Amino acid sequence: MRWEDFRRSDNVDDVRDSGGGGGFRFPGGGGGIGIGGLIVVGLVSWALGVDPRLILSGIEGMQGGGSGYEQSAPGQRRELSAEEQKQGDFVRAVLAQTEDVWTDLFKQSGSNYTKPRLTLFSGMTRSACGRAQSAMGPFYCPSDQRVYLDTEFFDELSRQFRAPGDFARAYVIAHEIGHHVQDELGILAKANSARERAGSQEESNAISVRIELQADCFAGVWAYWADKKYHVLEQGDVEGALKAASQIGDDTLQRRSGGEVVPDSFTHGSSAQRVKWFRTGLEAGDPKQCNTFAARSL
Repeated sequence: MRWEDFRRSDNVDDVRDSGGGGGFRFPGGGGGIGIGGLIVVGLVSWALGVDPRLILSGIEGMQGGGSGYEQSAPGQRRELSAEEQKQGDFVRAVLAQTEDVWTDLFKQSGSNYTKPRLTLFSGMTRSACGRAQSAMGPFYCPSDQRVYLDTEFFDELSRQFRAPGDFARAYVIAHEIGHHVQDELGILAKANSARERAGSQEESNAISVRIELQADCFAGVWAYWADKKYHVLEQGDVEGALKAASQIGDDTLQRRSGGEVVPDSFTHGSSAQRVKWFRTGLEAGDPKQCNTFAARSL
């Protein structure tokens, strides 16, 4: 993926050098779960829509440890590594491209696009939706219109899910921005309200699936226009993003964990559905084609 030559967004708050931005750091040894384990938990919880606190509490209970993190001294700073600085630069470039694409698309429809902010953190920070930590994976908080991302997630996306490459990482960012687009259009509030009124957990899960698949489709729309405007795609990029979408399907993750595939428990969609909707956005470049809430759309 080509990204080095493009502008950087000013809407990124990088608090990775402050021990996570919330005064916390991860211990180097002893009890609790380490950063690598937390990121793996984050990958699974992000893809399955499981509350990571449930997973963490189970691990901590088995280990007989505490929370796995401890408070650091106020104002403590650390120097970011060259790789961390490069990752931050990449995130700024991708976010800038999403800003440009969605600003233009909203303008075409006669409305204005409010650019979200993105917080890069390490280990833990605070959000308007509560405490943000690596175990949650990347997420969008509508209360403060921010995306929260620990860049360690990118490394685990490559190692654990065998989805390497910049475009696979860009897909993750674009998916979370897709939730912001839903928020801007009023879709997210309506869908979450419908989830609260759902008569069963299965019905609520089905709405969650449609929310997530639409964000995948919006990520594809971004990719279509980013390539059309800026020629970002290189050979193998689309395949890498499709592989990432496939690897984090609910059914694939359930099989990988050794469990039974239970469609009623899906919250993000099957591998086939995630690939289908990302491809729909990528080929059409039209947000109107991303109506996952339409009858029989799945």
